[in-house]
Amino acid sequence: MTSAASGRVLVTGADGFIGRALCTHLAQRGIEHVAVVRANANGETMGAQRVALGDFAAADWDATLAGIDTIVHLAGRAHVLRERTASATPYIVANVHVVRRLLDAAVRANVRRVILASTIKVYGDSTPPGRPFRAGDPSHPSGAYALSKAEAENVLREVAQTHGIEAVVLRLPLVYGPGVKGNFLKLLEAIAGRRRLPLAGVANQRSLLYVGNAVSAIEAALTAPALVGEVLPLADAESISTPRLIEALARAIGVSTAQYRVPTIALRAGAALTGRRGAALRLLGSLEVDSARFRELAQWAPPMSVDEGLAATGAWWRLQHAL
Repeated sequence: MTSAASGRVLVTGADGFIGRALCTHLAQRGIEHVAVVRANANGETMGAQRVALGDFAAADWDATLAGIDTIVHLAGRAHVLRERTASATPYIVANVHVVRRLLDAAVRANVRRVILASTIKVYGDSTPPGRPFRAGDPSHPSGAYALSKAEAENVLREVAQTHGIEAVVLRLPLVYGPGVKGNFLKLLEAIAGRRRLPLAGVANQRSLLYVGNAVSAIEAALTAPALVGEVLPLADAESISTPRLIEALARAIGVSTAQYRVPTIALRAGAALTGRRGAALRLLGSLEVDSARFRELAQWAPPMSVDEGLAATGAWWRLQHAL
């Protein structure tokens, strides 16, 4: 994509994993943007006007949206493993209430387009072999996180239909790349520590999204007219199995890995007994999406393959840890 947005872009969650990469990318492309965060950190600007609004649920969005053409809403409460509370309230506040207040202000500011980062978990938690989730598939969210994201999508849809805002929803899988945190970083640490992993017999397929592909796709979504009103899954061009993922990361960071084979049923049983059923699902189960619809409508292709994205992630790890 060589076109730029017709006006300024506002990025919420600009200090998050995707947000930092997106703001850097927009700056490199010469696209004027405003980086919205909750609190300033060491005067960091990330190549854009930086605005700290405090609690997004109580923020004054009107002044911040003056002159904004497009909003990329990345901020929100992500899924938290082993949460101490089962309450859905924090997710509703962060992922639904904030979206409603932001959109109310967007209507008053005559914002043209809103791109909402959602999750593939709105479709469900797993896919059968050979049948990825596709655009237009029914939603079956479960758990506070996925349910709150589904409701945020509904809020955007209602506001767009009522007030004529151009709405684009992108359902994202696990995003990885330089600077990654969370479970992906823990896997990298286990591989770097040369831990023997009992996953050689896992026959699954997972869709991932390299952060560079994510920001390239979001740039395309700023202007592509055919995306208006669409809810689209987005992922790298290829899915990958857990054993192949481990092998590729080990190769990228320059270590050997010794995976061994344990029956999947035994791994699932062990995870259930130790309260790690969710982690086991991500390592053992399949969760694939087909992003062909987005590629077609946006006339876009991922700049990086899965192997290239994993290699870049490994190179970052090596630089950080001097392996």
